Amino acid sequence: MDLPVMPPVSPMLAKPVADIPDGMQYEAKWDGFRVIVFRDGDDIEIASRTTKSLTRYFPEVSAAVRAELPPRCVVDGEIVIAHDGRLHFEELLERIHPADSRVRTLAGRTPASLIAFDLLALGTASLLDAPQTARREALVEALRPARPPVHTAPATTDRELARTWFTQFEGAGLDGVIAKPPGLPYRPGERVMFKVKHARTADCVVAGYRLHKSGPVVGSLLLGLYDGAGRLQHVGVCASFPMARRRELIEELAPLRMADATGHPWADWADEAAHASARMPGGPSRWSGGKDLSWVPLRPERVCEVAYDHMEGSRFRHTAQFRRWRPDRTPESCTYAQLEEPVGYDLRTLLGG
Repeated sequence: MDLPVMPPVSPMLAKPVADIPDGMQYEAKWDGFRVIVFRDGDDIEIASRTTKSLTRYFPEVSAAVRAELPPRCVVDGEIVIAHDGRLHFEELLERIHPADSRVRTLAGRTPASLIAFDLLALGTASLLDAPQTARREALVEALRPARPPVHTAPATTDRELARTWFTQFEGAGLDGVIAKPPGLPYRPGERVMFKVKHARTADCVVAGYRLHKSGPVVGSLLLGLYDGAGRLQHVGVCASFPMARRRELIEELAPLRMADATGHPWADWADEAAHASARMPGGPSRWSGGKDLSWVPLRPERVCEVAYDHMEGSRFRHTAQFRRWRPDRTPESCTYAQLEEPVGYDLRTLLGG
């Protein structure tokens, strides 16, 4: 491979802001695997945000790159899995599997797509120093003949349209808007773009905690919501406490600590089969490896308010942020019904088919 921009390249990043800034180029914030795609003829490299190779996990994307991208180019984009009108991040996670046969089976069953939103090199020219507007024009022209599953990300300079996107696109599984200064050159690894993400709050039952790796202090609180059948489902964790607060929480939660999980709603957490019918902490995952998944059970009697961005199925997509204790709420009142449902939006409309 001999390109004007060679791997490894760290993608340009965005810093969070509270509102959509004016005077920018706006795009949807895709919920997938951020990648830099390098193509030099038949040589393909798909690199992750951390510059690790993802090529073997997405053979159908490699084939699409050979068929639809210019013969020599470097593209910044996102690998997503989309069907039934929305994105499915959990199905992307299933691809990171050691067995090639499993990867190829999933590639046939739930094929991935490439959403291209920046062009770093074309032919023999590096575009890293070109302004955002010029790179966008070059991307649109270079990918004009491309067919699905390769897509050029929709973009606009209309702030009001971006606000509409911010509301509409969430219903298709996207999680906000990216704003790019029009004169910005491509700056690998730097947070020079802006992102606006959805932020909501929910009242959750605190049903346990995990210890921090540094010692006997709270690492994360395990959160639960009751489903329609009255079962407490594990929906995620909240973390990012200062160290002093982690120590305080150990003492604060001591009266609720149980000797073991007997009688706890998640008592069967260590039984792999039990996870098929309920969401509990410590579920089997290829991502956990040899990580200690044990946790300290608490009587599910205390409620806290957390901030979250959006849901992935029945759980929080990202780590939630602790806001405050809610002594005025009963655990039984913490149900999925309180969660705001985003307006439905068919992703096929956005991707043109």
